[in-house]
Amino acid sequence: MKIGCLKDSRKEQKKNGLIIRGWAPQVLILDHEAIGAFVTHCGWNSTLEGISAGVPMVTWPVFAEQFCNEKLVTEVMRTGAGVGSMQWKRTASEGVKREAIAKAIKRVMASEEAEG
Repeated sequence: MKIGCLKDSRKEQKKNGLIIRGWAPQVLILDHEAIGAFVTHCGWNSTLEGISAGVPMVTWPVFAEQFCNEKLVTEVMRTGAGVGSMQWKRTASEGVKREAIAKAIKRVMASEEAEG
């Protein structure tokens, strides 16, 4: 991944990865060979970037058209798994449980799409 254009104050190399503070070059990140899956809120731009990169997606829509975009990814294209978010929630107690997130991540990482 070419990130040389980022100022040193915005990037930090760690033992097991790279931390980018602020805006991140998502298209470059998704195209990197180390990416096995993409957790996305299913905004249209992120959905298109994930599809273009051929990366399996864990879908976590929050509001508006994101639920329709999730259906495109999970039911039409079958390139992702949802965390079970069915509608907009007002409080954290109504949110998605960690077990559902873990299940979706395991599902896409074990799929043929994740193998590249």
